Amino acid sequence: MHNFHKYLTPSPVDEKWGFFITSAGCSKIDANQVYPNNKEHPPTHTFTWNKGRILDDYYLVYISRGQGVFESSETNSFRITAGTCFFLFPGVWHRYRPEPESGWEEYWVGFKGYYPDHLMTQHFFDKRKPFVQIGLNEDLQKLFHKLLDYVRSPNSGYHQVITGITLEMLGLVNSVSLNDDAGTDATGRAIAKARFMMREAIENPIEINELLGEIPMSYSKFRQAFKKTTGLPPNQYYLNIRLNKAKELLTATSLTINEIAYQTGFESIFYFSKLFKKKNGVSPRDLRGGLKV
Repeated sequence: MHNFHKYLTPSPVDEKWGFFITSAGCSKIDANQVYPNNKEHPPTHTFTWNKGRILDDYYLVYISRGQGVFESSETNSFRITAGTCFFLFPGVWHRYRPEPESGWEEYWVGFKGYYPDHLMTQHFFDKRKPFVQIGLNEDLQKLFHKLLDYVRSPNSGYHQVITGITLEMLGLVNSVSLNDDAGTDATGRAIAKARFMMREAIENPIEINELLGEIPMSYSKFRQAFKKTTGLPPNQYYLNIRLNKAKELLTATSLTINEIAYQTGFESIFYFSKLFKKKNGVSPRDLRGGLKV
């Protein structure tokens, strides 16, 4: 994960849409790192643990790794673990931070508008119970990645696109909150965690053996279970994730091919182009050129 954030100023058109994004980002907080890094954020969003803060917009925050603590004027102290989503509400004092010994990785999106107000007044989400244990959810992870891709490389009309992505996130989180997924067996959870970790490590690829350090399973059992679940061996599945991500970036952003190769973990543009053409039947350059015709 490469740290990234952007604060957005809505236009009159965005406000008329009734649902607009104010901020989006992701960050990796290492163990014993100062949190938050207030130098990276506007004064309206900075806070200290002693003072906390109050915001004017809604936020959805997703912790994908590590653990910490959350408190607000509407809740008691709550322990946050990997796979926890929590909401921040306008006008509600709050504070949160990772445990110093673990750090954490976080995604967030801020939003406002009369439609989010409607969702909250209809009690789809509750400021007294702002937590949803969504787990290492690959669908939510993909949506955050897609959202951040659009924000990093904006095209005309992207504000409404990222609003749609955020609304899909809210629908997913609400669905999970209504359905208990505790019945998933240990092997299923291990495979889901591996898939999540693969997608999290697109920019800086990891070896499969590194994954096994966090999954209580031998390589042979893991490979067999992974292929049974996904239809592919782990290495091929991981390569496909990176190549599919590259294709998304080629079609949805204005990033250069070199930048896309770098963002999907390929150090060699030649090697990237060779693998991409083998999978898609067309080179990255020809695909990008065909889109402009």
